[in-house]
Amino acid sequence: MSRPTVYVETYGCQMNVSDSELMLGKLAAHGYDAVEKPDGADVILVNTCAIRDHAEQRVIGRLGELKRNMKPGSIVGVTGCMAQRLGPVLLEKAKHVSVVIGPDGYRALPALIDGARQGKRQIATTFDLEEHYEDFQPRRFDKVKAWIPVQRGCDYKCTYCIVPTTRGPERSRKLADVVREVEAVVAEGMTEVVLLGQTVNSYHDGESGFADLLRAVGKVDGLRRLRFTSPHPNDFSDPVIDAMAEVDAVCEHVHLPMQSGSSRILKRMLRRYTREEYVECVAKLRAAIPGLCVTTDIIVGFPGETDDDFEETLAVVREVGFADGFTFKFSPRDGTPATRMPA
Repeated sequence: MSRPTVYVETYGCQMNVSDSELMLGKLAAHGYDAVEKPDGADVILVNTCAIRDHAEQRVIGRLGELKRNMKPGSIVGVTGCMAQRLGPVLLEKAKHVSVVIGPDGYRALPALIDGARQGKRQIATTFDLEEHYEDFQPRRFDKVKAWIPVQRGCDYKCTYCIVPTTRGPERSRKLADVVREVEAVVAEGMTEVVLLGQTVNSYHDGESGFADLLRAVGKVDGLRRLRFTSPHPNDFSDPVIDAMAEVDAVCEHVHLPMQSGSSRILKRMLRRYTREEYVECVAKLRAAIPGLCVTTDIIVGFPGETDDDFEETLAVVREVGFADGFTFKFSPRDGTPATRMPA
């Protein structure tokens, strides 16, 4: 008897890529073979992002395409942040979707798929603040670079951001567990690791902080490059900057989301730093790490933003001299405070 097949399609951030690897690993351990295309797959999972409306609309359109081409008896599931945000609404909107699973529900994935195959539509969107999937064996897409989550959730609650709603409060893995996973991927021949978290440099496992983590991971024999994403400007303490400068494996690159160069807009965003504090953070990083490459995220058109606010953002872009930037038009997310702000 042939093994059932599963296809996973991923949208959104690196954390979603990592979650897709976890899901594929979990299903492989339960007898599934991964395939590269949805055509003919027994199980099709769409791992989703909810950070902007455009990302969700792409998924809705894609679900329609999959419906037209899926074979009889196939199971379609929606996982990730959009699944967490919409929950049963997804089952109402897309009648061919049988499984809806949020980011903390992947442990039950095989059982939920089994239930769906028996004709029962399944949903799992409960937060589990202890879940880090430590016993999962990810099926990694890359043979050189490994995405390794060190933290799940976020406590910052920026007024535009849906992440605290879709991924829950912040919690960090134990340092020893992260080091163990890094040692395992290096033993498999990988030379680069990217530590992942919603505000990764706020990592703290109750005993060790992010500086300790960088130093511990940097000591793993055979690791050549160590990166992390995405940090928050408020959490670049002196010990973290010192560790970045002193650990040889840490790459000379920081992706440092700014979002706006206007202190007035940053306050409305609840970013908890001013324009001046952001620029000072970049200066401290560059002083400690010569040749540092800095990239950023910027939101344009936030409620209440004026032409003068926008010009302040452009001024900071010129002053800092970012190597690259991801710029986005403000996207209202239901349930976030920004949707109640006057334009």
